Amino acid sequence: MSNYSRNSDSKLVYSTDGGRVLEQPASPVVAGDGNVRVRSERKGRGGKVVTVVKGLPLAGNDLKALATQLKKRCGGGGAVKDGNIELQGDHVDIMVEHLQTLGFNAKRAGG
Repeated sequence: MSNYSRNSDSKLVYSTDGGRVLEQPASPVVAGDGNVRVRSERKGRGGKVVTVVKGLPLAGNDLKALATQLKKRCGGGGAVKDGNIELQGDHVDIMVEHLQTLGFNAKRAGG
């Protein structure tokens, strides 16, 4: 048997033992005005345009699944950050239309 003890001070890096698995707590559902806002941003991204979808009443795996669907729809990459979906490129009109067909009250935000 190894010298590692099973306490919080353990420096164990890898083990084939199942042990305790850290479960990610689900993000709280955003309680906004019920509108999904879609806007394009450039600030802080080196001049690259990013489409940001905010105010979705989803969390966790549902939000990730929708992000995957939206990335496929616009044919680009993206990520889920802080409960928002960020898509590479300027796809505001496409996303507003697609989200409305999915039943969300989507609106274009910004200028």
